[in-house]
Amino acid sequence: MNRFDAVQQVADALLFEGYVLYPYRASDGKNRVRWQFGVLMPPDYCAVDGSERGWSQTECLLDGEQAGLIVRVRFLQAQRRTVLDADEVEVASLQTDDATYLPWDEAVVRTVDLTVDLRRLPREFPFRIAGGTEIEAIGTAGFLRRTRLPVTGVVALSIKPLHGPYGVTRLRIRVENTTPDSSSERVGALRQALIAHHILVAADGCRFLSLLEPPEWASAYAAGCENLGVYPVLADDVLLSSPIILYDHPRIAPESQGDLFDATEIDEILSLRTMTLTDDEKREVRGTDPRAAELLARVDTMPQEFLDRLHGTVRYLRKVTEPEPTPADTPWWDPGNDSTVSPETDTVMIGAVAVGNGARVRLRPGIRRADAQDMFLTGRLGTVVAVLSDVDGQTHVAVALDGAEGEVQRSHGRYLYFSPDELEPLVGAE
Repeated sequence: MNRFDAVQQVADALLFEGYVLYPYRASDGKNRVRWQFGVLMPPDYCAVDGSERGWSQTECLLDGEQAGLIVRVRFLQAQRRTVLDADEVEVASLQTDDATYLPWDEAVVRTVDLTVDLRRLPREFPFRIAGGTEIEAIGTAGFLRRTRLPVTGVVALSIKPLHGPYGVTRLRIRVENTTPDSSSERVGALRQALIAHHILVAADGCRFLSLLEPPEWASAYAAGCENLGVYPVLADDVLLSSPIILYDHPRIAPESQGDLFDATEIDEILSLRTMTLTDDEKREVRGTDPRAAELLARVDTMPQEFLDRLHGTVRYLRKVTEPEPTPADTPWWDPGNDSTVSPETDTVMIGAVAVGNGARVRLRPGIRRADAQDMFLTGRLGTVVAVLSDVDGQTHVAVALDGAEGEVQRSHGRYLYFSPDELEPLVGAE
């Protein structure tokens, strides 16, 4: 099994993000201004347009100092498609029975694979992607001519063992476009760019540490990593350095049936909108790009049950007992409407301690809480008033602070609410 198979679907979504946008036609204005993510331009163009980047830098942490690395750099190489008639004369469009072909910039997936040993770094790995021309016959109506320009680049890897008792190593991966003599216009320079580039790394002999949620002992090391143009996240047991913001362990929703490259609610909208295209518009979609044609064919033949699956999904079911009859005026969300819950007597395990009404706790608000004022609560003491569950099955603990503030909270029935992992039970003399 390939080490990167588990993350391939997410990596492909990165690769083709913005490749062709609804309504998926070459003539549409937004499909004439393409490829905004992860683009590394040739150096000559970057010298003219300082807003474009010609290189990226990934820095990540390895827990260990000896490892074998498998590094994969993926990107798109653009190719110009021109339309020729039956006499091989370039024309503005070409009509067939089911498609309308226009000039268009397609792209080919390119991969640069490297296998290295940490002990042999630093090293640089130059690469070259050849250009070329291909001709495809479109029945007897004419031809499509695809032309690619050569692209060159370099992948540089280096390490820095970090001081301290933990044996942590900082790995740096720099990917640079070194293609000479490029166009001074963006459209032309894109044909020699590394488009939608991203990096996959697997390690044997050590493990990657999260930069988003590092272990407490590694937080200073993580803060010292400098990432430019891409950002590394964990993806199963490999590292994915992405030009698009992701969390650790990203996933494509399983309900998504194909390359619409978004969450399922967007899949539903785009599928429904695609179904409304006219016959002439669908002809142009089929002629715009093979991937667009495949997308259209899939949507046109999508069974209703697949579309229903995009509309709403129950990801889990909880077994509950039949509630006792309650007064008709009790709202559905009131704990009194469900005999299986009792906030005043329910408990939640925090470590080895069962915490419930009356338990003393110290507050440790998490860094992901949205309220910046929570920093002033760190270390404060309080008493648990209730343990509650929301409609999504998440547990929340209501706490009244010690002192006058807590008395006011109790008198108004307005408490502070925390996740169980934000509380430290107090036992013994405390």
